[in-house]
Amino acid sequence: MTIKAFWDDPYRLRHEARVSAVSGDEIRLDETIFFAFSGGQESDAGSIGGHPVLEARKDGLGIAYRLPDGHGLWVGDAVAVEIDGLRRYGLMRHHFAAEMILQLVYALEPGIDKVGAHIGPTKARIDFARNGSISVLFDALQARSAALVAADLPIITAFSDEANHRRYWQVEGFAQMGCGGTHPRRTGEIGRLSLKRKNQGKGVERIEITLDPRPFPA
Repeated sequence: MTIKAFWDDPYRLRHEARVSAVSGDEIRLDETIFFAFSGGQESDAGSIGGHPVLEARKDGLGIAYRLPDGHGLWVGDAVAVEIDGLRRYGLMRHHFAAEMILQLVYALEPGIDKVGAHIGPTKARIDFARNGSISVLFDALQARSAALVAADLPIITAFSDEANHRRYWQVEGFAQMGCGGTHPRRTGEIGRLSLKRKNQGKGVERIEITLDPRPFPA
C-alpha cells in the first residue's frame, strides 16, 4: 500500500521515496506525490528517479507507475519523485471548480443525475441526464460560483475512511462531497470561471468549465 503524500500537501512538487516493488517496466513506491488517474481526474506528469512516467494507474490501494524499458531501478532504491507544477495546479483548480458547479447544479435542480465527468489541467466537463438546454442555469451558476470564489473560503479535506483511503472535501456553509482527488486550499484560488454548454444527444447535456490560467503559487 502506497502512502499518498499528495493528500497531505497537494502543492509539493518534489518528494523522496523508495521503490517498494518492481515488475518489468512497472514500479511501486512506499510513498508518492504523483497522482494516478482517478475519479475523472487525469494523472500528473513528471518523473521518478529521473525517468519519465509513461503511465500512472490505481492498483488497489496503491499506485503502479510505468517507466521506460531499462529503467534499472530495484526494490529499496531511493528515488526523487518530481511532478509538473503547472499541470498539477491546473488539475487542482479545475477539479474543485467542476465539483463546485456540480453541487450548485444539484441545488438548482434537485434529483438531476450526473452521468459523466472528466478533469484536465485546462478544462473540465460534467455530463448530466437532462432534456432541454442546461444553459438556462448558467446565469445562476455564474453568480453563485463567483460569490464562493470572492468569499475565499477554506477547502477542508480529510479521510472519511482512512483504512480504505476514502476522502472528502468540505466548504463550510456550502457543501461536502466524497472525493480522493487533489484540491486547492481556498475557493479564491479558482478565479474567474467560464461555462459552455454542449448537447451530447440522447438526453445528455454537458457543461464545460474553463478557468483563467494562473501560475503555480510561490
